[in-house]
Amino acid sequence: MQVARLYDFGDIRVEESSRPEVGPDDILVRASACGICSGDIMPWYIKRKAPLVLGHEPVGVVEEAGAAVRDFKRGERVFVHHHAPCFQCAACRRGEYVQCPTWRATNIRPGGMAEFFLVSADNQRDTLKLSDSVSDADGVLIEPAACVVKSLRRSGLKNGETILVIGLGIMGMMHVKLARYMGAGMIIGADLFHSRANRAVELGADRGIVVAGDNLIEQVREITKGAMADVVIVGPGTSKAIATGIAAAGKGATVVQFTATPPDDELILKPHDLYFNETRLIPSYSCGPDETREAMSLVERGVINAAELVTHRFPLAQITEAFETAQKPESLKVIVTFAS
Repeated sequence: MQVARLYDFGDIRVEESSRPEVGPDDILVRASACGICSGDIMPWYIKRKAPLVLGHEPVGVVEEAGAAVRDFKRGERVFVHHHAPCFQCAACRRGEYVQCPTWRATNIRPGGMAEFFLVSADNQRDTLKLSDSVSDADGVLIEPAACVVKSLRRSGLKNGETILVIGLGIMGMMHVKLARYMGAGMIIGADLFHSRANRAVELGADRGIVVAGDNLIEQVREITKGAMADVVIVGPGTSKAIATGIAAAGKGATVVQFTATPPDDELILKPHDLYFNETRLIPSYSCGPDETREAMSLVERGVINAAELVTHRFPLAQITEAFETAQKPESLKVIVTFAS
């Protein structure tokens, strides 16, 4: 079978690899499509994992089920999350699934950018069957949408509140879509590019603002008449962006750090201001089974859909072009497709 293996940022090769052997508790999935994640195009984040077979947003068809498998059978279409928790440890009992040791240890083998991949019994805990109404491209959106579901849950967004979404790539656009669905009062989208600011308005934002230099705070202050935002979603993974998000937050607001920063990045804060403004700074990392199930429901109902969000599709043979395209401002979601 063919796989897309990354050796360095920008060095991705389509190679031949052995098809995984199916154990009694495993299922083998024939890939139909897989998305390119925002993390896959962050050089510092992906380079430290090399060499690896890319892809963790796959959908496909069960090709083979092990003798002990009861919940899945050949021919069923599935979405597979690359991590799944044990549901039994202290972290799981608290609902903090991404802190579960099993969640962190699980994966799909060799990865989603492969013609076939193996799903262990552990990972089957967060493997969902797709209805016929959900296309492959729609199914690819389940995992990223689940991350946004978790982010907005952690933000505590309430009906009628003002939310600022900084960064309008695919994840920012999903935040706009779901914030509107959840009843946000005013949605402000901010990005460096006019095209993305305009697209955010088309997808439900009340205002799309273009950031130039340090003018974001003044623009938010003007739009909100000085009240600033009740919720701020910080998409870019930099300490500067997080500091800007905190500055754009109103009294008693919540700021969500949605993306990891490089390990050596440091954030300078004024605890005095955080305390008296009662600003909450909350990280939101990945997603768990509760969020994937909610995301699948949103996809099934068309709240999140490929027609609005998937901008480019490439076959596996064009994986390098697909990754180059994913880094361009005119792209939102780029997916890789596999021959049936």
